[in-house]
Amino acid sequence: MVTKYDVFEYVYRKGGPVKPQEVSRAFRHIAYHSAYAMLQQLKTQGLLVKNAYGFQANMNPKNDRLFRLIGFCLKNDLNYNELLDKNLAAFISGAFQKKRVTVKDAGLDSRTFSKYVEILTKDGLALRVSRKPLVVAIPYNSFLRDVVAHFGQNALVAKARSDEYLDEIDKELRKFRRLRSANEARYRRVVDETELHFIHHSLSLEGNPITLPDTRKLLKEHIVPSAYSTESVQEVQNYQKAIAQMSKDAEDFRPITRESILRYHQLAMAHRPAIAGKIRSVPVMIRWNPDFSVAEASEIEPQLASLLEAYNQFIANKKQPLKSILAFSSRFHNEFQHIHPFEDGNSRTTRLITFHLLRTQNIPLLDIPLGLLEEYVFSTKGAAKRDDKKLEQVFQQIILYNLKAINEKLS
Repeated sequence: MVTKYDVFEYVYRKGGPVKPQEVSRAFRHIAYHSAYAMLQQLKTQGLLVKNAYGFQANMNPKNDRLFRLIGFCLKNDLNYNELLDKNLAAFISGAFQKKRVTVKDAGLDSRTFSKYVEILTKDGLALRVSRKPLVVAIPYNSFLRDVVAHFGQNALVAKARSDEYLDEIDKELRKFRRLRSANEARYRRVVDETELHFIHHSLSLEGNPITLPDTRKLLKEHIVPSAYSTESVQEVQNYQKAIAQMSKDAEDFRPITRESILRYHQLAMAHRPAIAGKIRSVPVMIRWNPDFSVAEASEIEPQLASLLEAYNQFIANKKQPLKSILAFSSRFHNEFQHIHPFEDGNSRTTRLITFHLLRTQNIPLLDIPLGLLEEYVFSTKGAAKRDDKKLEQVFQQIILYNLKAINEKLS
Protein backbone atom coordinates (compact mmCIF):
# COMPACT_ATOMS: atom_id res chain seq x y z
CA MET A 1 0.00 0.00 0.00
CA VAL A 2 1.40 3.39 -1.03
CA THR A 3 1.54 5.88 1.83
CA LYS A 4 1.95 9.63 2.13
CA TYR A 5 5.60 9.16 3.10
CA ASP A 6 6.25 7.17 -0.08
CA VAL A 7 4.80 9.97 -2.20
CA PHE A 8 6.53 12.72 -0.20
CA GLU A 9 9.92 11.01 -0.66
CA TYR A 10 9.30 10.64 -4.39
CA VAL A 11 8.30 14.28 -4.92
CA TYR A 12 11.10 15.62 -2.71
CA ARG A 13 13.70 13.50 -4.50
CA LYS A 14 12.47 14.63 -7.93
CA GLY A 15 13.02 18.26 -7.02
CA GLY A 16 10.99 19.85 -9.81
CA PRO A 17 7.18 20.04 -10.04
CA VAL A 18 5.40 16.67 -10.22
CA LYS A 19 1.91 16.08 -11.66
CA PRO A 20 -0.55 13.46 -10.33
CA GLN A 21 -0.26 11.30 -13.46
CA GLU A 22 3.50 11.01 -12.89
CA VAL A 23 2.91 9.79 -9.33
CA SER A 24 0.29 7.36 -10.60
CA ARG A 25 2.78 5.93 -13.13
CA ALA A 26 5.62 5.79 -10.60
CA PHE A 27 3.68 3.72 -8.07
CA ARG A 28 1.41 1.82 -10.49
CA HIS A 29 -0.74 0.62 -7.59
CA ILE A 30 -2.64 3.88 -7.32
CA ALA A 31 -5.09 5.46 -9.76
CA TYR A 32 -4.89 9.07 -10.90
CA HIS A 33 -7.62 10.30 -8.51
CA SER A 34 -5.90 8.56 -5.56
CA ALA A 35 -2.56 10.12 -6.48
CA TYR A 36 -4.17 13.54 -6.72
CA ALA A 37 -5.93 13.10 -3.36
CA MET A 38 -2.67 12.08 -1.70
CA LEU A 39 -0.79 15.04 -3.16
CA GLN A 40 -3.52 17.37 -1.94
CA GLN A 41 -3.32 15.80 1.53
CA LEU A 42 0.44 16.38 1.61
CA LYS A 43 -0.16 19.99 0.56
CA THR A 44 -2.70 20.45 3.37
CA GLN A 45 -0.18 19.05 5.85
CA GLY A 46 2.48 21.51 4.69
CA LEU A 47 4.73 18.89 3.15
CA LEU A 48 4.15 20.00 -0.46
CA VAL A 49 3.20 23.19 -2.26
CA LYS A 50 1.14 23.47 -5.43
CA ASN A 51 1.87 25.78 -8.36
CA ALA A 52 0.88 26.06 -11.99
CA TYR A 53 3.27 23.24 -12.92
CA GLY A 54 2.29 20.67 -10.33
CA PHE A 55 3.30 19.75 -6.77
CA GLN A 56 6.72 20.36 -5.22
CA ALA A 57 8.35 19.77 -1.86
CA ASN A 58 7.74 22.58 0.62
CA MET A 59 11.33 23.44 1.44
CA ASN A 60 11.81 24.10 5.16
CA PRO A 61 13.97 22.63 7.95
CA LYS A 62 11.25 20.29 9.26
CA ASN A 63 10.58 18.78 5.83
CA ASP A 64 14.30 18.53 5.11
CA ARG A 65 14.66 16.52 8.31
CA LEU A 66 11.78 14.26 7.31
CA PHE A 67 13.44 13.56 3.96
CA ARG A 68 16.72 12.72 5.74
CA LEU A 69 14.88 10.37 8.11
CA ILE A 70 13.31 8.53 5.18
CA GLY A 71 16.70 8.42 3.44
CA PHE A 72 18.28 6.88 6.54
CA CYS A 73 15.54 4.24 6.57
CA LEU A 74 16.07 3.43 2.90
CA LYS A 75 19.84 3.12 3.37
CA ASN A 76 19.39 0.75 6.32
CA ASP A 77 16.34 -1.17 5.05
CA LEU A 78 14.02 0.16 7.76
CA ASN A 79 10.26 0.52 7.43
CA TYR A 80 9.77 4.28 7.71
CA ASN A 81 6.00 3.87 7.53
CA GLU A 82 6.19 2.05 10.87
CA LEU A 83 8.82 4.25 12.47
CA LEU A 84 7.41 7.64 11.48
CA ASP A 85 4.46 7.52 13.85
CA LYS A 86 3.64 10.21 16.41
CA ASN A 87 2.55 7.72 19.08
CA LEU A 88 5.70 5.67 18.67
CA ALA A 89 7.71 8.91 18.88
CA ALA A 90 6.00 9.74 22.19
CA PHE A 91 6.91 6.27 23.48
CA ILE A 92 10.56 6.71 22.44
CA SER A 93 10.66 10.14 24.07
CA GLY A 94 9.54 8.66 27.38
CA ALA A 95 11.96 5.73 27.05
CA PHE A 96 14.90 8.09 26.50
CA GLN A 97 14.35 9.38 30.01
CA LYS A 98 14.77 5.92 31.52
CA LYS A 99 17.40 3.22 31.12
CA ARG A 100 14.95 0.31 31.10
CA VAL A 101 11.25 0.51 30.31
CA THR A 102 8.34 -1.76 31.26
CA VAL A 103 4.72 -1.58 30.17
CA LYS A 104 3.94 0.19 33.46
CA ASP A 105 6.64 2.81 32.82
CA ALA A 106 5.34 3.39 29.29
CA GLY A 107 1.75 3.89 30.37
CA LEU A 108 0.49 1.77 27.47
CA ASP A 109 -1.64 -1.33 27.16
CA SER A 110 0.43 -4.49 26.86
CA ARG A 111 -0.47 -5.08 23.20
CA THR A 112 0.67 -1.61 22.08
CA PHE A 113 3.78 -1.82 24.22
CA SER A 114 4.70 -5.18 22.67
CA LYS A 115 4.07 -3.79 19.18
CA TYR A 116 6.39 -0.82 19.73
CA VAL A 117 9.09 -3.03 21.23
CA GLU A 118 8.90 -5.37 18.24
CA ILE A 119 9.14 -2.51 15.71
CA LEU A 120 12.27 -1.16 17.39
CA THR A 121 14.06 -4.38 18.32
CA LYS A 122 13.73 -6.12 14.94
CA ASP A 123 15.90 -3.44 13.34
CA GLY A 124 18.39 -3.11 16.18
CA LEU A 125 17.02 0.22 17.46
CA ALA A 126 16.19 -1.17 20.90
CA LEU A 127 17.40 -3.93 23.19
CA ARG A 128 14.85 -6.34 24.63
CA VAL A 129 16.35 -7.01 28.05
CA SER A 130 13.80 -9.66 29.03
CA ARG A 131 10.53 -11.13 27.79
CA LYS A 132 8.83 -12.01 31.08
CA PRO A 133 8.37 -9.37 32.23
CA LEU A 134 8.89 -7.48 28.96
CA VAL A 135 11.67 -4.94 29.55
CA VAL A 136 13.30 -2.84 26.85
CA ALA A 137 16.22 -0.38 26.70
CA ILE A 138 16.27 2.20 23.90
CA PRO A 139 19.77 3.60 23.21
CA TYR A 140 19.90 7.28 22.36
CA ASN A 141 20.98 8.00 18.79
CA SER A 142 20.51 10.83 16.33
CA PHE A 143 18.01 8.95 14.15
CA LEU A 144 15.55 8.29 16.98
CA ARG A 145 16.24 11.77 18.37
CA ASP A 146 15.18 13.26 15.04
CA VAL A 147 12.09 11.04 14.86
CA VAL A 148 11.09 12.30 18.29
CA ALA A 149 11.82 15.92 17.36
CA HIS A 150 9.88 15.65 14.08
CA PHE A 151 6.70 14.97 16.04
CA GLY A 152 7.37 17.76 18.54
CA GLN A 153 8.42 15.51 21.40
CA ASN A 154 11.29 16.08 23.85
CA ALA A 155 14.52 14.15 23.34
CA LEU A 156 15.76 14.45 26.92
CA VAL A 157 18.09 11.64 27.99
CA ALA A 158 18.39 10.05 31.41
CA LYS A 159 21.63 10.68 33.23
CA ALA A 160 24.16 8.02 32.29
CA ARG A 161 24.85 5.41 34.93
CA SER A 162 26.67 2.13 35.16
CA ASP A 163 24.15 -0.50 34.13
CA GLU A 164 25.39 -4.06 33.84
CA TYR A 165 23.79 -6.81 31.79
CA LEU A 166 26.05 -9.63 32.97
CA ASP A 167 23.27 -11.81 34.41
CA GLU A 168 21.20 -11.48 31.24
CA ILE A 169 24.23 -12.25 29.05
CA ASP A 170 25.12 -15.31 31.10
CA LYS A 171 21.57 -16.62 30.82
CA GLU A 172 21.50 -16.10 27.05
CA LEU A 173 24.94 -17.68 26.64
CA ARG A 174 23.76 -20.89 28.29
CA LYS A 175 20.72 -20.90 26.03
CA PHE A 176 22.86 -20.22 22.96
CA ARG A 177 25.21 -23.15 23.64
CA ARG A 178 22.27 -25.50 23.98
CA LEU A 179 20.50 -24.24 20.84
CA ARG A 180 23.63 -24.20 18.70
CA SER A 181 24.58 -27.75 19.58
CA ALA A 182 21.10 -28.86 18.49
CA ASN A 183 21.19 -27.07 15.13
CA GLU A 184 24.61 -26.13 13.80
CA ALA A 185 23.39 -25.78 10.20
CA ARG A 186 20.82 -23.16 11.13
CA TYR A 187 23.41 -21.30 13.19
CA ARG A 188 25.64 -21.11 10.10
CA ARG A 189 22.80 -19.51 8.13
CA VAL A 190 22.26 -16.99 10.93
CA VAL A 191 25.98 -16.15 10.88
CA ASP A 192 25.95 -15.56 7.11
CA GLU A 193 22.97 -13.19 7.23
CA THR A 194 24.06 -11.33 10.36
CA GLU A 195 27.61 -10.80 9.13
CA LEU A 196 26.14 -9.21 6.01
CA HIS A 197 24.50 -6.62 8.28
CA PHE A 198 27.82 -6.14 10.06
CA ILE A 199 29.61 -5.44 6.78
CA HIS A 200 27.08 -2.73 5.99
CA HIS A 201 27.08 -1.25 9.52
CA SER A 202 30.85 -1.34 9.89
CA LEU A 203 31.59 0.27 6.52
CA SER A 204 28.83 2.84 6.86
CA LEU A 205 30.79 4.14 9.87
CA GLU A 206 33.70 4.68 7.47
CA GLY A 207 31.59 6.55 4.91
CA ASN A 208 30.77 3.77 2.45
CA PRO A 209 27.50 4.83 0.72
CA ILE A 210 26.17 1.41 -0.31
CA THR A 211 22.78 0.69 1.22
CA LEU A 212 21.90 -2.49 3.10
CA PRO A 213 19.61 -3.76 0.30
CA ASP A 214 22.38 -3.17 -2.26
CA THR A 215 24.94 -4.79 0.06
CA ARG A 216 22.71 -7.85 0.20
CA LYS A 217 22.34 -7.94 -3.61
CA LEU A 218 26.09 -7.55 -4.07
CA LEU A 219 27.20 -10.22 -1.61
CA LYS A 220 24.34 -12.72 -1.81
CA GLU A 221 23.20 -12.42 -5.43
CA HIS A 222 26.46 -11.06 -6.91
CA ILE A 223 24.59 -8.18 -8.54
CA VAL A 224 26.92 -5.18 -8.76
CA PRO A 225 24.97 -1.95 -8.14
CA SER A 226 25.68 0.63 -10.82
CA ALA A 227 25.02 3.68 -8.64
CA TYR A 228 28.30 3.45 -6.71
CA SER A 229 32.00 3.83 -7.44
CA THR A 230 34.16 0.80 -8.15
CA GLU A 231 36.10 1.46 -4.94
CA SER A 232 32.93 1.47 -2.81
CA VAL A 233 31.91 -1.89 -4.29
CA GLN A 234 35.37 -3.39 -3.84
CA GLU A 235 35.50 -2.12 -0.26
CA VAL A 236 32.38 -4.16 0.57
CA GLN A 237 33.63 -7.25 -1.23
CA ASN A 238 37.05 -7.05 0.41
CA TYR A 239 35.64 -6.65 3.89
CA GLN A 240 33.57 -9.77 3.37
CA LYS A 241 36.79 -11.66 2.57
CA ALA A 242 38.48 -10.32 5.69
CA ILE A 243 35.51 -11.31 7.85
CA ALA A 244 35.47 -14.79 6.31
CA GLN A 245 39.14 -15.23 7.19
CA MET A 246 38.62 -13.92 10.73
CA SER A 247 35.58 -16.17 11.25
CA LYS A 248 37.49 -19.26 10.11
CA ASP A 249 40.43 -18.41 12.37
CA ALA A 250 38.12 -17.86 15.34
CA GLU A 251 36.24 -21.11 14.70
CA ASP A 252 39.58 -22.95 14.63
CA PHE A 253 40.69 -21.09 17.80
CA ARG A 254 43.74 -19.73 16.03
CA PRO A 255 45.20 -16.91 18.16
CA ILE A 256 45.58 -13.33 17.00
CA THR A 257 49.15 -12.57 15.90
CA ARG A 258 50.88 -9.64 14.27
CA GLU A 259 50.83 -11.54 10.99
CA SER A 260 47.12 -12.38 11.18
CA ILE A 261 46.30 -8.71 11.87
CA LEU A 262 48.29 -7.71 8.79
CA ARG A 263 46.47 -10.39 6.81
CA TYR A 264 43.03 -9.13 7.87
CA HIS A 265 44.02 -5.59 6.91
CA GLN A 266 45.47 -6.75 3.61
CA LEU A 267 42.21 -8.49 2.72
CA ALA A 268 39.99 -5.64 3.90
CA MET A 269 41.99 -2.92 2.14
CA ALA A 270 42.94 -4.76 -1.07
CA HIS A 271 41.32 -1.94 -3.07
CA ARG A 272 44.18 0.25 -1.79
CA PRO A 273 47.23 -1.97 -2.45
CA ALA A 274 49.76 0.73 -1.54
CA ILE A 275 48.75 0.54 2.14
CA ALA A 276 47.04 -2.87 2.46
CA GLY A 277 48.68 -5.02 5.12
CA LYS A 278 51.49 -2.52 5.74
CA ILE A 279 52.40 -0.82 9.00
CA ARG A 280 52.37 2.92 8.43
CA SER A 281 55.52 5.05 8.45
CA VAL A 282 53.71 8.41 8.38
CA PRO A 283 51.69 10.33 10.99
CA VAL A 284 47.87 10.05 10.89
CA MET A 285 44.97 11.55 12.80
CA ILE A 286 41.19 11.30 13.17
CA ARG A 287 40.17 14.35 11.15
CA TRP A 288 36.90 14.98 12.97
CA ASN A 289 38.27 14.25 16.47
CA PRO A 290 41.54 16.09 17.19
CA ASP A 291 41.39 14.85 20.82
CA PHE A 292 41.94 11.25 19.71
CA SER A 293 45.62 10.43 20.23
CA VAL A 294 47.44 7.89 18.08
CA ALA A 295 50.92 6.43 18.31
CA GLU A 296 53.86 7.93 16.49
CA ALA A 297 55.05 5.72 13.64
CA SER A 298 58.17 4.78 15.62
CA GLU A 299 55.99 3.63 18.56
CA ILE A 300 53.71 1.28 16.61
CA GLU A 301 55.76 -1.91 16.66
CA PRO A 302 56.69 -1.85 20.39
CA GLN A 303 53.15 -0.88 21.41
CA LEU A 304 51.63 -3.57 19.20
CA ALA A 305 54.05 -6.15 20.62
CA SER A 306 53.09 -5.09 24.15
CA LEU A 307 49.38 -5.40 23.37
CA LEU A 308 49.82 -8.86 21.85
CA GLU A 309 51.85 -9.94 24.86
CA ALA A 310 48.97 -8.88 27.12
CA TYR A 311 46.57 -10.73 24.80
CA ASN A 312 48.65 -13.93 24.98
CA GLN A 313 48.71 -13.74 28.75
CA PHE A 314 44.96 -13.26 28.78
CA ILE A 315 44.10 -16.23 26.54
CA ALA A 316 46.53 -18.47 28.46
CA ASN A 317 43.93 -18.52 31.23
CA LYS A 318 41.32 -20.84 29.74
CA LYS A 319 38.54 -20.08 32.24
CA GLN A 320 38.08 -16.35 32.42
CA PRO A 321 34.90 -15.01 34.05
CA LEU A 322 32.55 -13.08 31.79
CA LYS A 323 33.30 -9.73 33.39
CA SER A 324 37.04 -10.21 32.86
CA ILE A 325 36.50 -11.14 29.20
CA LEU A 326 34.47 -8.00 28.57
CA ALA A 327 36.92 -5.78 30.45
CA PHE A 328 39.91 -7.10 28.49
CA SER A 329 38.03 -6.90 25.17
CA SER A 330 37.32 -3.22 25.79
CA ARG A 331 40.92 -2.53 26.71
CA PHE A 332 42.17 -4.53 23.72
CA HIS A 333 39.85 -2.68 21.31
CA ASN A 334 40.75 0.78 22.57
CA GLU A 335 44.47 0.11 22.77
CA PHE A 336 44.67 -1.18 19.20
CA GLN A 337 42.64 1.74 17.91
CA HIS A 338 44.92 4.21 19.70
CA ILE A 339 48.00 2.47 18.29
CA HIS A 340 46.39 3.01 14.86
CA PRO A 341 49.01 0.95 13.01
CA PHE A 342 47.75 1.60 9.47
CA GLU A 343 47.30 4.65 7.27
CA ASP A 344 43.62 3.77 6.84
CA GLY A 345 41.28 0.92 7.75
CA ASN A 346 42.22 0.87 11.45
CA SER A 347 38.71 0.92 12.89
CA ARG A 348 37.33 -1.83 10.68
CA THR A 349 40.39 -3.95 11.57
CA THR A 350 39.91 -3.18 15.26
CA ARG A 351 36.36 -4.50 15.07
CA LEU A 352 37.53 -7.67 13.29
CA ILE A 353 40.13 -8.61 15.87
CA THR A 354 37.82 -7.73 18.78
CA PHE A 355 35.12 -9.95 17.29
CA HIS A 356 37.77 -12.67 16.92
CA LEU A 357 38.77 -12.32 20.57
CA LEU A 358 35.19 -12.59 21.82
CA ARG A 359 34.30 -15.50 19.55
CA THR A 360 37.27 -17.51 20.76
CA GLN A 361 35.86 -16.94 24.25
CA ASN A 362 32.62 -18.53 22.99
CA ILE A 363 30.76 -15.21 22.84
CA PRO A 364 29.08 -14.99 19.39
CA LEU A 365 29.47 -11.34 18.46
CA LEU A 366 28.28 -11.08 14.84
CA ASP A 367 27.12 -7.48 14.43
CA ILE A 368 26.86 -4.05 16.02
CA PRO A 369 23.13 -3.25 15.88
CA LEU A 370 22.02 -0.04 14.23
CA GLY A 371 20.73 1.56 17.43
CA LEU A 372 24.07 1.13 19.19
CA LEU A 373 26.39 2.27 16.39
CA GLU A 374 26.58 5.84 17.68
CA GLU A 375 27.14 4.81 21.30
CA TYR A 376 29.88 2.51 20.07
CA VAL A 377 31.57 5.25 18.00
CA PHE A 378 31.42 7.80 20.81
CA SER A 379 32.94 5.25 23.16
CA THR A 380 35.85 4.68 20.79
CA LYS A 381 37.29 6.98 18.12
CA GLY A 382 34.63 9.60 18.74
CA ALA A 383 35.49 10.00 22.43
CA ALA A 384 37.24 13.10 23.74
CA LYS A 385 38.84 10.93 26.41
CA ARG A 386 39.53 7.21 26.47
CA ASP A 387 37.10 5.34 28.71
CA ASP A 388 37.42 1.55 28.65
CA LYS A 389 34.62 1.15 31.21
CA LYS A 390 32.18 3.03 29.00
CA LEU A 391 33.08 0.86 26.02
CA GLU A 392 32.67 -2.25 28.18
CA GLN A 393 29.15 -1.13 29.02
CA VAL A 394 28.32 -0.65 25.34
CA PHE A 395 29.81 -4.06 24.55
CA GLN A 396 27.48 -5.63 27.10
CA GLN A 397 24.46 -4.22 25.27
CA ILE A 398 25.84 -5.22 21.86
CA ILE A 399 26.57 -8.76 23.01
CA LEU A 400 23.18 -9.16 24.68
CA TYR A 401 21.44 -7.94 21.52
CA ASN A 402 23.41 -10.44 19.41
CA LEU A 403 22.66 -13.33 21.74
CA LYS A 404 18.94 -12.61 21.88
CA ALA A 405 18.71 -12.19 18.10
CA ILE A 406 20.63 -15.43 17.48
CA ASN A 407 18.67 -17.41 20.07
CA GLU A 408 15.32 -16.27 18.67
CA LYS A 409 16.37 -17.47 15.21
CA LEU A 410 17.61 -20.80 16.57
CA SER A 411 14.59 -21.47 18.78
